[in-house]
Amino acid sequence: MAEKYKRVSPVRDVFTSFLKGKLGEELVKERLAGFITEVDYEQHLGGDGNVDFTLTANPLIGVEVKSRCGSFDSVKWSVTSEEVAKNAVIVCVLIQEKINEAQSEYNLVLAGFLPTAMIKLKTGRISFGIQQLMYGGGLVCYLEQLLSNSGSSLATYHSNRDKLPVYQYISSGEQGKYEHESDSQHSSESLVHLYIQNGDDSFQRANYEAAIIAYNGALKIDANNAEVYYKIAAAKYQFGDYEGAIYSCQQAVNINPNYLKAYQRSGLARYQIGDCEGAIVDFTQAIRINPHDAFAYLNRAYARSHLGDNQGAIEDYTQAIKLNPDANINLPAEITPITTTEVTPNTSEEFKTRGNSRYEVGDYTGAVADYTETIKLNISDADAYFNRANAKYENGDFRGAVEDYTQVIKINPLDAEAYFYRGDVNSELGDKQAAVEDFKKAVDLYYSEGKLVEYRNVRERILDIEIEASIDSLNF
Repeated sequence: MAEKYKRVSPVRDVFTSFLKGKLGEELVKERLAGFITEVDYEQHLGGDGNVDFTLTANPLIGVEVKSRCGSFDSVKWSVTSEEVAKNAVIVCVLIQEKINEAQSEYNLVLAGFLPTAMIKLKTGRISFGIQQLMYGGGLVCYLEQLLSNSGSSLATYHSNRDKLPVYQYISSGEQGKYEHESDSQHSSESLVHLYIQNGDDSFQRANYEAAIIAYNGALKIDANNAEVYYKIAAAKYQFGDYEGAIYSCQQAVNINPNYLKAYQRSGLARYQIGDCEGAIVDFTQAIRINPHDAFAYLNRAYARSHLGDNQGAIEDYTQAIKLNPDANINLPAEITPITTTEVTPNTSEEFKTRGNSRYEVGDYTGAVADYTETIKLNISDADAYFNRANAKYENGDFRGAVEDYTQVIKINPLDAEAYFYRGDVNSELGDKQAAVEDFKKAVDLYYSEGKLVEYRNVRERILDIEIEASIDSLNF
């Protein structure tokens, strides 16, 4: 393939850049054969207008290919705001060798893709690494979803295909590649298993969007798989799409009316959006299926308590404790008139538990006192410092909150939440520089943990502060 583009330009830098791009485009064209337009190489010699391919079934949907040389742990790709505006996805290719005129073969890896809908960029350029990419095996499913949403027909595309592409990352020492699996080699059952396995892997890495795409791939083969609908619901729940989670749980119980976990997940999602009545109905269904499920009673107790049904909540809490006496079940302070005298805590955990209850009912001074007792008994309890910082903040003691968040960071330097909250308080104190430093550290930690939602939120906070600072510096 390299020979095909070898002598396009006599200038070495232009040659290597051109070849790098063309190698990536050839790989993507091979993977998506029949699904995308052919590359017009004569036209591309003068520039491709920031769109490398368009979908055959809908030419309005653009695909941009980005090729980079490097290693898995250090490679970075970048896109401009114009490329984001003109394309639906950015497909990233990793070339594991340096480009030179003498070499005729290269090892290419389809590293993954990034939907441009996830990129908030109005001007300039943004860079990203392999950890932020969605799983390459879900690319076709994602593009099919785009076509479906746009109302385009897939008939032409499917009529030209007799294989279902599944790309599985295979490790071999330090090397890796994506290998093509096809219907002729795998049964429908094994393909469903592969999609589910890929989704589970993405879920474990907290890449929930990629997990949903993989799970939807399984549903295209087995549309009556209740377990897959539940897995989609769990992924949606993780990044806050509670309505979507409820819908997917309903699909699961339509297939399997006794799917206990689906009722539990649906109940939790309903509770999150304030539908406590609906949550109680779901938790009651879970109890009907398994009357010995302590946590179904516990969850229903929370929902009843939120509605002011304290007596019903006490009954459910009591039943939960009977079913699982060893569970760490703490009753909210407002519904615990079980004894006439208050029991004085003796251990650090008991003080912390009471502190949590006091915090929940707005007794921040009492919560600070209990967390302080916890710290006296266990000076390394990072949670106690963190909770005390929150209580101090609510009491208006911002500097005391900063001191406690700092102590959390000393105990655990990788606590992203502590950096974020300390940055938030520093911002309120007017120390914008310290706030930005804390937010940048939180960004790095969220990035390493794969928490993309938190990562994007903190990046926006940094941008807001920088914009505010630039406006303050203007002289009108």
